[in-house]
Amino acid sequence: MSDDLEYRGGQLFFSGIPLAAIATSVGTPTYVYSMPAIAARYRELAEAFAGTEHQLCYAVKANSNLSILAALAKLGAGFDIVSGGELARVIAAGGDPARTVFSGVGKSVEDIDLALKRGVGCFNVESASELARIVDRAALLSCRAPVSIRVNPNVDAQTHPYISTGLKSNKFGVPKEEALSLYRSAAQSEHLEILGVDCHIGSQIADTAPMLEAMDNLLALIDELAADNIPLRHLDLGGGFGVRYENEATFAVADYGAAVRQSLGRRALKVMLEPGRYLVANAGVLLTRVEYLKPKADADGRDFAVVDAAMNDLLRPALYQAWHGVDTVAQLPVDGAQALDRDWDIVGPVCESGDFLAKARSMTLWEGALLAVRSAGAYGMVLSSNYNSRNRAAEVLIEHDGYRVVRRRETIRDQLEAELAGLEAPLRAVS
Repeated sequence: MSDDLEYRGGQLFFSGIPLAAIATSVGTPTYVYSMPAIAARYRELAEAFAGTEHQLCYAVKANSNLSILAALAKLGAGFDIVSGGELARVIAAGGDPARTVFSGVGKSVEDIDLALKRGVGCFNVESASELARIVDRAALLSCRAPVSIRVNPNVDAQTHPYISTGLKSNKFGVPKEEALSLYRSAAQSEHLEILGVDCHIGSQIADTAPMLEAMDNLLALIDELAADNIPLRHLDLGGGFGVRYENEATFAVADYGAAVRQSLGRRALKVMLEPGRYLVANAGVLLTRVEYLKPKADADGRDFAVVDAAMNDLLRPALYQAWHGVDTVAQLPVDGAQALDRDWDIVGPVCESGDFLAKARSMTLWEGALLAVRSAGAYGMVLSSNYNSRNRAAEVLIEHDGYRVVRRRETIRDQLEAELAGLEAPLRAVS
């Protein structure tokens, strides 16, 4: 559930700012993020690992808005990226490439070259072929590439199959046995600098037990490598800490931090963490307005509230059958609007039956009602698209006692710009 939301005088406020005022000024659909809520989560996680040398690397894929990246960099965050584009965003936001880890299974030559030239902190290597490519590019650029191997420990994170990443059936990382041979090979290369070992078993993890099981597997590998005279400097435990969307248990970060300290024992290892959703999910809402109400015509029908946001704005419900809380921004209708109390399916205007934000929500709604979709700070805007040639939403960031637009609403001209020249582009002959 989104942090810092409360009703005052019948109006919904987010971190002290009335959401109705933002909608009136900026329009809808609009994503609204709270920097105070993000900062509070960041400090909570940092405190959980106080006393352990650590680095928090924010997972850019969760929400890549430049203003959020810049604010996190000022808090001391490093970054976890999965593309050259995300590295470019980190740099544009003032982030430090040297405090950035580069994950992802499909790093291109261009990605690797950019990261090497910019001095990325570490490549999390996910295959033997990737390691060979990094060696080749580092040799060509006359440098040494900092690397760790991402190990797939075959630990079940007990989460949705689409966001599970630590099983043999997942595409990520390499088995422990293969990791051993890769480390031994890497130790022979003059173009590689071995820094650590990496693991990430999934997202929305509610229980610390599978994460600690994965850590034990990594520690056993670290000890085996040390016996081979291949010492490691850091232990990257990934992220995936679960957040509350509906009634999930809150992930016990303080307990996890204490357990990690105990498991480390006397090993001189820096702990790397890659939180994404944990920092931003409940620090964001999506504002949308009801366009039409379609009450069911008979007992077999459904009650639909058609809003101006759609699956192209917030894909998670259609993609993962994800649950998001929905609230009316005003508790009572104004201007004499007719209010109906029903179990509403809240749907968008996209021409797909899978276009919904919420189903069977018992709410009092009226045409023109402004709604706040909770827990929308992660995997919302970053998954958005122009399906049905819809313009992508605006983004707003609350800071201190005000807010600012940190991404303007897209226009149809923005969409057409990349294609207009193609209308008159010459044909290219194929030899």
